[in-house]
This record gives sequence, structure tokens and C-alpha cells, in this order.
Amino acid sequence: MTPGLPHGYRPIGEDRVRETVGLSYDELAPGLLIEHRPGRTVTEVDSLLGAALSGNVAPIHTDAHYSSRTQWGRILVCSGVTLNLVAGMTVRSISGLTTANLAVDRVRFTAPVHIGDTLYAETKILSRRASESRPDTGVITCHTTAHNQDDTAVLAFARTFLVPLDAEAARDATNY
Repeated sequence: MTPGLPHGYRPIGEDRVRETVGLSYDELAPGLLIEHRPGRTVTEVDSLLGAALSGNVAPIHTDAHYSSRTQWGRILVCSGVTLNLVAGMTVRSISGLTTANLAVDRVRFTAPVHIGDTLYAETKILSRRASESRPDTGVITCHTTAHNQDDTAVLAFARTFLVPLDAEAARDATNY
């Protein structure tokens, strides 16, 4: 790292830096725990777009009157929306250089998410290894958990994905 250069940036010319996206294979060491920021407040637009895009128009996700008469008393955000928002929160740090997702496993929705909830996530790197079939790529497996503004756990899942072994070469080749 260039002296005086803040972490998360790399020099690309005189008096010019570029933000980096994604930790490198070497930085994604087993045991590393990453708290993802900023948090993400779930909006009505998030909920409605997710329901529309997925085709999941169950009244618990789309009908405020119906939802008000359920045990939740209000609209429940579709679990697919919650999963996608939380997974998206992790990309900047853990999988910004991903070349392919291999698996999302052991998905558990542990508490309801409602419009207006703010979600926070953290990811623990479980393992890494060189890919057997793609010699320039590493396989990362991690476990992500999310909680709401009240520190109630709402989601947990494991994820496995590919990243380049040489992050700098990948960044140079893609202008990242």
C-alpha cells in the first residue's frame, strides 16, 4: 500500500486512486469476521418490487388490510427479499471479485422482517482453497448472519463462491 493511501483504495496514476471492491483471496482468511456497513432499512418499495419480480404476491406480502389481521399485524417482507438484501450487503467486501456463485446453503429465516426494519449483517469466512478445476481461482465458503435494529437475528446462510487467486491481475484486466 502506498504511504498515506487509505485502505480500500489503490493508486492508478499520479494523484489518482480507485476504490477497491472485494477482499482478495489472501485477505479472506478462515476465521475472519466482517461486520458489513452501512445497515439497510427495508422500504415498502423493496418489499413490493421483490414480490412483483418474484411473482410472490401472497397477501401477507402485499395486502396491508389482510396482513393487519394476521399474527404479525402488518405486512411481512418476503423472505427472498430479505435474503437478497442481506446477500447484497456483503458483496462490497467479501465477493466483489466473484467470478461465480457455487452455492447458498443452510438458509434459515429466524424472525420476521417488516417494512421499516433496519438490517445489519456480518460474515465469517469458514474456509478457502484453490479450485481444482480452475487453477487461477479460489473457492471461499462463508457464513452470513443478519439481525435487525433490535439485535434480533433474522437470517443465517452459508455461501460458496469463486474468486481470483490474484486480485490485482483481475482488477487490472477488468479496469477495477
